[in-house]
Amino acid sequence: MFYKIPLLLTPQPEGGFTLTSPLLPELITEGNSMDEVLANVKDAFEAVIEIYENLGKELR
Repeated sequence: MFYKIPLLLTPQPEGGFTLTSPLLPELITEGNSMDEVLANVKDAFEAVIEIYENLGKELR
């Protein structure tokens, strides 16, 4: 399935990035580089989908 969600990429003062989504507050991941954080978001999003399924909550 394909999902399109807004993502916020925030540089951290100590280096690296934090990635969140205003539509999915449970979606939070970090990485030391842009490539790393974007790779990590796939796993984080899959975890959020699993949480929603376990709670019977739908993604909108």
